[in-house]
Amino acid sequence: MSKPIPRIGSRRNRNRRISSRKNVRRIAKGVIHIQASLNNTIVTVTDIQGKVVSWTSAGTSRFKNTRKKTPYAAQATATNAIRTLVDQGMRRAKVLIKGPGRGRDAALRAICRSGIRLSSVRDVTPMPHNGCRPPKRRRV
Repeated sequence: MSKPIPRIGSRRNRNRRISSRKNVRRIAKGVIHIQASLNNTIVTVTDIQGKVVSWTSAGTSRFKNTRKKTPYAAQATATNAIRTLVDQGMRRAKVLIKGPGRGRDAALRAICRSGIRLSSVRDVTPMPHNGCRPPKRRRV
């Protein structure tokens, strides 16, 4: 005879109000990654271990097409990413900026205005050391 399958959930608590399932973590320090490409700006916030806490892009901030690459869109994107972190108690952060986009400075200014103390600001844009081999010369 086989064993009965154990019941995982109970139906007793069906009428009670369910509490918020989202686990709100208290984060004191974090890392803010700004990726400013030529067409978009993405702001990702992680904790010290590298787990993503919050992220936004200019597209999710309701900017479309060519407006995504503007400095104003980058500023709004950084403000939206930081707003949730201030509620979770973030006080200090490091900033890593990557890319050649126009929203680099605007996003950094928005983070400075938010009240978070910045311990360091680094540019981590990848630079080629002589790069790839160029294509052969065209013969006509």
